[in-house]
Order: sequence, then structure tokens, then C-alpha cells
Amino acid sequence: MRPIQFPRGRSSVPAATTKAAGDAAEERALAHLRERGLVLVARNYRTPGRGGGEIDLVMREADGTLVFVEVRGRASARYGGAAASIGHAKRRRIVFAARHFLTRLAAPPPCRFDVVSLEAGGIEWLKAAFDAG
Repeated sequence: MRPIQFPRGRSSVPAATTKAAGDAAEERALAHLRERGLVLVARNYRTPGRGGGEIDLVMREADGTLVFVEVRGRASARYGGAAASIGHAKRRRIVFAARHFLTRLAAPPPCRFDVVSLEAGGIEWLKAAFDAG
């Protein structure tokens, strides 16, 4: 049987495997946050149209705070690790999506942006990892 050939410049990992790994990371992050008392409001919230953003998990704290969560998984901490992989452009798209999400609410509650980082060493929940500014 011949090995699968990928076009140059593409990952040697099939997209289905990458998607499955991402879904598994989100499941672990969701379980971790639920164990700590957060309630799921929405999952994989996307803005309509092109060029928008996506929020992996929208959760609610017991005090009513809405938490927009970016889940990042990495096999190793090389190159800064999972949390360091969230650059300015990604943060901007997450904030854009969060603002869009909030327009659907009559009275927006207090909010924050968290990151759940999954690496070989375990899971880390970074509260208020960045702000909307």
C-alpha cells in the first residue's frame, strides 16, 4: 500500500486527524470548566459571513459573568506553547465574535476572555488571558 501524498507546503497530518484532536481538546476543556462550576452557554459560536470570528466555548460563571474561552492544544511547549499561539489577529477575531454574540442579549453581563491550554504536561486555565482593548 502506498503512503498518502500531500501537496507541498501542507501538513503531513490529515485534516480529519487535526479536527479530531481539536474536538478532543475542546471536550477536555469543557469538562475541566464544568468541574469548576461553569455552565455551557454556546459552543463553536461563529459570526455570520466571511472574515468573522469563532469562539470555542461560551460559558457562564455562577456570578453571571460570561466567559469567552479559546481552547488551544499543542503536543509540546516548544515555540512558546499553546497559550502563546494566540496572536493579535486571533484575539481580534475572538473579540469581534464576542461583540456579535453580545448584541443578541438584552443586557450584556460582565465578560472576560479566558484561554484553556492543553499540552503534554496537562491542562491550564488562564483567566482573563486578554481583554477586548
